[in-house]
Amino acid sequence: MTALLDRLIAGWENEVVEFKEAGEGYSTNDIGKYFSALSNEANLHGADAGWLVFGVRNSTRKVVGTPYRPEPDHLQSVKMQIAESAEPSATFSDILELAHPDGRVLFLKVPPAPRGIPIAWKGHYYARSGESLDSLHLSKLDEIRAQTLATDWTAVVVPSATIDHLDPAAITRARQGFTERYSPRIRAEDIAAWDDATFLARARLTRDGGITRAALLLLGADTSTHLVSPHPAQLTWKLVGQESAYRHFRLPFLLSATELAGQIRNVQIRLLPPNELIYREISKYDERSILEALYNCIAHQDYTKDSRVIVTEYVDQLVFVSVGEFFDGEPVDYALDERTPRKYRNPFLVEAMTELNLIDHMGYGIHRMVQDQVRRFLPLPDYDLTVPGEVKLTIPGAVIDESYSRLLMVRTDLPLSDVLALDRVQKGLPISAAAAARLRKAKLIEGRVPHRRVSEAIAGATGRLADYVRTRPQTDAHYATLIRDYLQRGGSATRADIDALITPLLPDVLDAEQKQNKISNLLTKMRREGSIQNTGSRTKPRWELV
Repeated sequence: MTALLDRLIAGWENEVVEFKEAGEGYSTNDIGKYFSALSNEANLHGADAGWLVFGVRNSTRKVVGTPYRPEPDHLQSVKMQIAESAEPSATFSDILELAHPDGRVLFLKVPPAPRGIPIAWKGHYYARSGESLDSLHLSKLDEIRAQTLATDWTAVVVPSATIDHLDPAAITRARQGFTERYSPRIRAEDIAAWDDATFLARARLTRDGGITRAALLLLGADTSTHLVSPHPAQLTWKLVGQESAYRHFRLPFLLSATELAGQIRNVQIRLLPPNELIYREISKYDERSILEALYNCIAHQDYTKDSRVIVTEYVDQLVFVSVGEFFDGEPVDYALDERTPRKYRNPFLVEAMTELNLIDHMGYGIHRMVQDQVRRFLPLPDYDLTVPGEVKLTIPGAVIDESYSRLLMVRTDLPLSDVLALDRVQKGLPISAAAAARLRKAKLIEGRVPHRRVSEAIAGATGRLADYVRTRPQTDAHYATLIRDYLQRGGSATRADIDALITPLLPDVLDAEQKQNKISNLLTKMRREGSIQNTGSRTKPRWELV
């Protein structure tokens, strides 16, 4: 990192680098403005990243050190604070710390804005004029938004399309999603007062008043499919098994996705926890995961291939197939919540769906689907990318290995990386040597390749696990389970209630402030994952299950 610091100082401040001394209470709002500016400029200059560097004096170009957020948890929490007010949601890709001889230096790494999508902070777009912070001028805004117009099929305006070609019910539903997304910042009555043209423009569905293909896909009337021809503009549900059936769902996708999800036979299944006599009943599929999968197919489909999205329902699983290779990274990166997408096949459509509160830009969708399956003790979703130009997602709706499901009931503290490895073991898939060694040491798997299996003894003997569980550090998943159980029984909880529940369980190595920050970060994470919601105010929150 010393070499990085020397390189940045040598180049000094420019459109993608900013130095600050940054005192202990440096304004998060100012950090957000610089995040927006550096992200937009990194996009425009083709840079891999922008840098906000704390601990360097501007006037002398010398390292003086910074006292900004010395506690690691408190420092990392700035990522969440930026993500909450950046639009679309984005945050620092990394925060690095250097113990320089002349003082502590922080490197806040800013990812470039996605192609075609500028980054705003609290509704305002920022940029740089040399070393100075400035608003994003219209010329730069247009330059970013024009980056994908030539290649983004969904951004094209259909000259013959008018608002009359859109479905009124779909527009009403779109307004509802937009209102939910912007409820902290825009009053519902103000949104309701907008005419349709104003709303469509604010929701990023039109360009200069023209109806785009994205608007037709999401909101188009059933009779408007000819406007996106030759694309079939269909979602297809197919039932395979003892009974067979199928149904095509046409425009508008905003409504037909929900109709298709309702077509799936989502019955209750029963699981018996270890050492208990009462079954637990869960739905075969999580409704949120079904819609998440459908929305992802709609958002990332390669529409230039003129193909439909197909959902096949088997007796024990759902299979979603969309056309177009996985566009950025690998699915496992998103499952572990370790990657933020840098680019999109259909950025115009993705931004519109984000505005309508259907998806997010941060890649949380796959992570949420994985967490939903873990919470319900079922096998994890699988992505199959072996067929060129096609993405196949399978969501299991039945137990594969009872030992795996029983283990998840007992071990709610398992790190997600271990659960992913155990899931591959139960499916007979290979795992890394490091994962195998870790799971074997913890006595969670037994047998040798190719006959590894989840340990039945660990899954069934809760008494023998007691000491082992107590000696392991607890993960966020453990605390989140306690909070969900509390809300399940009590209906709601204040922040004081949550503090009283979780604080005594946190490790003693954390001081009082760090414990408070830990709980704040946990609640924010659970809210972003969609498992809880704040029905109170920002200063007096009241938490409830979604």
